[in-house]
Parts: sequence; C-alpha cells; structure tokens
Amino acid sequence: MNSTIRAIRARELVRGHAKRATESMTTNLQGGNIRVRLVAMWCFITAMLLIVLLRVTLLQTLWASGYQQASVDQRTRVNIVRAERGSILDRQGFELALPVPTRTIYADPRVVVDPVGTANALAGLLQLTPEREMELATSLQNKASSFTYVARQSSQEVATAILALQLPGISSFIEPSRLLTSETLRAVVGRTDIDGVGISGLEKEYNDLLAGVDGRSVREVNSDGQSISAGSNDGFNAVAGTDIVTTIDRNIQFQVDGIVTQQIERIGAKSGTAIVMDTATGEIYAMSSVRRNADGTYTSDSGNFAAVEAYEPGSVAKVFSVASALNEGKIVPSSIFKVPGIQVFDQGTQWEYTISDAYPHALEDMTVRRIMVDSSNLGAALISQTMTTQSFYDYLKAFGFGSKTALDYPGEAKGSLKPASKLQGTERITRAYGYGYAATAVQLISAVNVVANDGVYVAPRILAATIDGKGINTPTEPSETHRVLTSETSVAMRSLLTDVVCFGTGKLAQIQGMSVGGKTGTGYKLQDNGTYITDEGARAYFASFVGFLPADKPKFTILVSIDEPDPATQDRFGATAAAPVFATISHVLINELDIRPSATDSGCPTERPAELGPGH
Repeated sequence: MNSTIRAIRARELVRGHAKRATESMTTNLQGGNIRVRLVAMWCFITAMLLIVLLRVTLLQTLWASGYQQASVDQRTRVNIVRAERGSILDRQGFELALPVPTRTIYADPRVVVDPVGTANALAGLLQLTPEREMELATSLQNKASSFTYVARQSSQEVATAILALQLPGISSFIEPSRLLTSETLRAVVGRTDIDGVGISGLEKEYNDLLAGVDGRSVREVNSDGQSISAGSNDGFNAVAGTDIVTTIDRNIQFQVDGIVTQQIERIGAKSGTAIVMDTATGEIYAMSSVRRNADGTYTSDSGNFAAVEAYEPGSVAKVFSVASALNEGKIVPSSIFKVPGIQVFDQGTQWEYTISDAYPHALEDMTVRRIMVDSSNLGAALISQTMTTQSFYDYLKAFGFGSKTALDYPGEAKGSLKPASKLQGTERITRAYGYGYAATAVQLISAVNVVANDGVYVAPRILAATIDGKGINTPTEPSETHRVLTSETSVAMRSLLTDVVCFGTGKLAQIQGMSVGGKTGTGYKLQDNGTYITDEGARAYFASFVGFLPADKPKFTILVSIDEPDPATQDRFGATAAAPVFATISHVLINELDIRPSATDSGCPTERPAELGPGH
C-alpha cells in the first residue's frame, strides 16, 4: 500500500518538472536574446568572408608575384653555364694558356635526403678530410639553400663516379679550368683564380677580353626531381672569350727559360731575368723570370719581376751617358780624358764622396772608346760633366726612364729618376755609371735598343692581335716611337759597343763569325740600411748584360740580368754571370730564326787596336 502511494507521487513529480520545462520553452520565450546572437553570428561570418575575400584579392594582385616566384623557385633548377675563357696564343698561333673542360660537383640541399650519409659517400670518392666532410654535411643540412659547391673543377673520371651513385640532390656542370703548355710560362702569362678571373700577368691585364660572358640554363622539375615542361625559359647561351695573340715565340721562350734556370742554378744566384726584343718593332719574343724558392728549387711562379722590380743599372748606364754626350756634340769616340784611378768629389763639404774606378790604375789618358771598352767609372763621370745636369736628365727621360713602359703590365714599376733640380752632391756624378736612378729590365732593354734601332726609341709590345668568336683577327697598333739619337750617333755607339764585346768586359758574349754589341753591368744592390753594405759587412751584386745582334744591322736586342750571384766567386760580375747567357740565347735566335751576318761581317778582329791600350 505505501509503496504504491510512493510510486504515484514520484510519477506526479516527474510530470510537474516536464510541464514546467515545456512552458519555459514555449510560453516563456525571450525574443531579444536570440536576435543579438543571430546578429553577432551574422557579423562574424561576414567578417570572415571579407577577410577571405581580401586575402584572395591580395593573392591575385599584390602578393601574386611573390607566391608565383616561390612556386617557380621550388620547382626550378638554374645552372650558370661558364663561358669558355679565351686562349693566350704565341705569335705562331700555338697555345700558351688554354681552357680545359672539368666537372664541378654541386648539391641542392633542399633535395638531399640524407645529408650525413651523402657527405660520407662523397668524402670517400673525393678523399676529403674529416673536417671537410663535416663542413659538407652541415652545408647539405641547410634546407634554406638551393646550391652549394661539393668539388670545383674535378676530373671527368671523379665526376662520373660520383654521379653513378645517383645521390638525391647531387649534380654537376661543365666548368673550364686553365692549362699552361709549360709551367715556365707562369711568370709572363700569370694566373686565374678558381672562378676563372685573371689575377696576375697577361691573364689579369687582358681579363676583360679573355673572360667572355657566362650563360644560364633553366629547367623545371617535379617532386621526384624529373624535368617537366617549363612554362618559360629564361636561359641564355654563354659567350666565349676573345683569344689574344702575343708576340711571344713559345719555342724561344721555352729555351730561354731553360738557359736562365741552368745559369742561376750553376752559380747559386737568387734569380735571373732575360728578355728578347725585336729591334725594329719592340715585340717581345721571350720574357723569362726565374727565382729561387724557399726550398732551394727554381721556378717561374714568383711573377714577372722583369717588369715589376727596379734596380740601379750599374755600368750598362754608361751607354746613355756616352750616347748623350756624343749626340750633343760634346765628344767624339777619339776624345781624350785624363782619368784618375780614384777621385774625391765635393771635398770639405757634407757631400764629400770618394769614387774609385772600375779597376785600379794611375792617372792616364783614355779615349772615349777605351772608357767604354774598359768600363771606366770615372771616365764616364768626366764625359757626363761635359753636359749640364738638366740636359742629361732630359736624355734619360727620352730613353724611357722614370715612366712605365707601354706594356702597362700589372704591377709594373716605373723605376725612379729624380729631377735635375733635386740632385745633391755626387748624385750628379754617379748617374753617369749607373747609380742614383733605378730601372726595370723592360725599361733597360728598351733604352739600349735605341742605339740598336738607329737612335729611335720603340715602345715594347707584347699583344699582337685579338681573335673574336667569329674568327676575325684584329692586329693591334704598332708600337709608338720617338727619336732620341741621330743616326750618326747610333752608328758610333754600335761601334763602341762592338769593341766592348770584342776587346773589353763583354768578351764572353762573342759569337763566332758574327759581330755583336753590348755592355756589361755590375751593380751593388742597395741594402735595407740605406747603404751598399749589409750590417755584416757583405755586398750583394746585380749582374747584367744588354746587347744586340748582328752589330752592324741589329735584328734583336737581348737583356740578361742575374740577381745576387754568389759574391765570393768571379761569377758575380756582368761579364761572367750574364754575358755568357747572352751568347747562348743568341745562338738560339740564330738557329731558330735563321739570322745571318752580312757579307762584310766576320765577327771580332783578332788583335786589340792600339788606341785601346794594353787592356787590364
């Protein structure tokens, strides 16, 4: 009975709750609250649609190019096609330096799947150090980069082995490197860097001609790295560089390099230089620079110091002091001077200086010819005093000293030549026999060549022509010239310099059956302490010889300079260190270029003329 009553009451209670809930949902509606929610919802949805519309508009207008470029970047692979660098040729068209194809391995880190494993695989083939392998692995992990070098200018064999591994993201392209046909050409030809840009020598001087214009190849790939049809192609072909034709004769250059190297090795010198110049045109047939390395070997890697280093010329300078006085009419070859063996200049002043002759002797009469033949320092000083200091300075300028030559070689020195107004004390005297101004080997040979070339200065020249991509050969302009001496003076000087070789200090330069002319020079090298003697009391020498052949009708002028021959031997002089090299190079020219003496030229007479005295 009680349980029945409780069940009835429970059902009534449930019905009451249901009735109240129904009334709340039907009769007690609050219309204002739902409208606010609906309005808020409409505003929110509208704002979202406006934002979407704005973003779509921006994507199709202002932002379109950026996203389009990102899409292109993601699927595009761009390779630089290196232009083939022009060749450097000798006067016969033979290569001195030429491009050779190599393969450069590179990676796209975005596509590399396993950077560490890929670096390890490459390290084995490329023989990389552990440090380099780690650096490569780090580079391959940089997904923000699309390009990194793996190995520059590898051989075709190595590149083929690497590509055979089919490593994702690893590719290659052809990249030319540079090859010299002889390593001894390094001094004059110069170098290029890893990117093929000239950094020294002719490679640098004519880089704009040789370089060409790089091209570009463009391809689009899918996610698997396979090429797909591209919507556009922005690639273009590379334009090869221009070939340059030099005045160098490769065969003569090679032989001169060997002759110079052999001599400086034999006498233990620091370095040696030799230049072969066409007397009439100024064209350089050979320009050799060989220097001792720290390990005692000799190479041409140090640079072309025939153009970039200047030294006091020593007794070769007597050519210019005597020629200037002859040209001014102050002397003739038979003029006589009383020459002491030693003389004090500016005695009692702060400029007091004692000058000794090239060899000891008492006061004696010397002709101009004998002064040249025996290379008398004080005789040359007396000759130069027949002119004003300003006049001699003007002649030295006309001979080409104090200014760079027309070669305009990279790093070329202009030497030093003080104006006459700034000379002090015996600086006015010592110039007569080669002290007080400095010259490069190129300047020195060009100056002596004036005597060989009938008194006319002809600028040295090394670029003969250019050949463009169409094979058109364009010769360069001939060398500039200007007259320095009269023809009569140059004839007289050639006679004097022939006697130097036949009877004087240049005897070791003689050529059997052909007359040659030239002048020896032995100069002390200026030391860091400002004197010609080291702190230890030693001297360093600069030995040279400059001459021409045949003497009556010169065709070639040759310079030989030996830097720091062993000071303890007789090979320290121009007569012994440089003159024999001149003779050897002359034989090369005679054989290679078929040089023949004139019908009246039979070489040196057998007897020394009486006017030259007994010699010393």
